[in-house]
Amino acid sequence: MSLPKLDLTTFFLSVSTAAMQSMNQKPADLMMAKQNIDLLELLQEKTRGNLTAEETQLVEHLLFQLRMTYVDHEKNKSS
Repeated sequence: MSLPKLDLTTFFLSVSTAAMQSMNQKPADLMMAKQNIDLLELLQEKTRGNLTAEETQLVEHLLFQLRMTYVDHEKNKSS
């Protein structure tokens, strides 16, 4: 059994999955989720202009979904 080829798409998905898992565990680990979201933002910033259109769209979509989920968790924590 071999591991899948590591490329930016796989890496973006891996970081995103880690963030989502942190938010979905009981209790949610929002600090770890935030760190992974910040990492994805850093990757987006540092790779800007060097990504394919598909990679750019993917990282933007992942960040949007993660941020919305994070905000929902923050709201529920405050309620």
